[in-house]
Amino acid sequence: MKNQRYRLIPCFVFLVLGLVGGAILGCHLLAAFTPSDTIAPNAEPNFRLMAEAWNTIERVYVNRNAVNPQLMTYGAISGMVDSLGDTGHSRFLSPEVVKQERNFSRGKLEGIGAEVQMKNKQVVIVAPLDDSPAQRSGLKPGDVILKVNGEDVSGLPLEQVVSRILGPPGSTVKLNILNPNTGRTVDVDIVRARITLHSVDWLRLPGTTVAHVRVVAFNKGTTKDLERALVKIRREGLTGLILDLRSNPGGLLDEAVATASQFLEGGNVMLERNAAGRVKPVPVQEGGIALAMPMAVLINGGTSSGAEIVAGALQDSHRATLIGEKTFGTGTVLESFPLSDGSALMLAIEEWLTPTGRLIWHQGISPDLVVPLPPEVTPLIPKAERGMTLEKFRASGDVQLLRALDLLSRQTEKQASHLLK
Repeated sequence: MKNQRYRLIPCFVFLVLGLVGGAILGCHLLAAFTPSDTIAPNAEPNFRLMAEAWNTIERVYVNRNAVNPQLMTYGAISGMVDSLGDTGHSRFLSPEVVKQERNFSRGKLEGIGAEVQMKNKQVVIVAPLDDSPAQRSGLKPGDVILKVNGEDVSGLPLEQVVSRILGPPGSTVKLNILNPNTGRTVDVDIVRARITLHSVDWLRLPGTTVAHVRVVAFNKGTTKDLERALVKIRREGLTGLILDLRSNPGGLLDEAVATASQFLEGGNVMLERNAAGRVKPVPVQEGGIALAMPMAVLINGGTSSGAEIVAGALQDSHRATLIGEKTFGTGTVLESFPLSDGSALMLAIEEWLTPTGRLIWHQGISPDLVVPLPPEVTPLIPKAERGMTLEKFRASGDVQLLRALDLLSRQTEKQASHLLK
């Protein structure tokens, strides 16, 4: 974050924290619409038209309980942003979602712990956070939320769906989930909780000399945590590293750039292109700790934003083999423009390219080795691997992690054979 700019990355809504009600307008009818000095003259007819619609609803709509000034105002603002067609990127943030974004960067969350996006007028799970209520309940990337507590939410604005899902820790929400691969639906009861997000965890894989390094998100302090992990890995004499970016939703841009720089000797991490077409390189930062260790990177459909920057940089530099499935395709620099009541507009002002100029936005990053994970398998994380035997690890069904381990093992054997000659 620079000078209060959200340089990001998460361009989604996280199902954390609650929404606070309350009207933001002091009068019910806008009977005498008077343009303010901040309204451009050519926009006055449009504001008058909105006032006509507002007054008509206030005057004649039969369900008086449904006439909520705050929801009407936020719905109108959301509609303006949605009309830009930048689905899943530029968006309106309520005051509580603004707080939520800040809390995510600090690693302190409340809710079910899932990243969601509006896609084809449906709310889609992009990624459940590690060890969150959403993950423990079996939610997976790509799942579609059809109902919340029995109410059909199809077609509702994302903010309204999120407000129905959020709630205090310890309370329960029932979601009706559609699996788009099978067409089957299931009801899931999820108990909301307080979530402390540990952005980096690692473990020496059972019976091997390879480290499994999981980066959950890029919040404040991620790079320092990663540096400490890499120092320990080097001290233990491990011969390979698997960087796990599966279902990593992004976070702070500076942290993503610094993370990629831990593995790169030089060049660029990414390119930024603005609306005028000018391209600015973002160079690798000096002082990386793991510049030569053999490594592989795990990605999937929940890998997005900053995680795609890291994956793309390592792929373009031929520094690592990417294994798994195509990433989500989030590739814009978002800037937060605060509004007077604490809400904000999050608008795309630049787009990202990989160092060789590949577009990430709507394209995603394709793996070097396509390895789909069976739908019934939950990806292993270091916390779950602690105490595992090699046999149990091999039987886990996490074919992506196993493929990465086999690849690194072969590379290590080749290097040892070359040294002996």
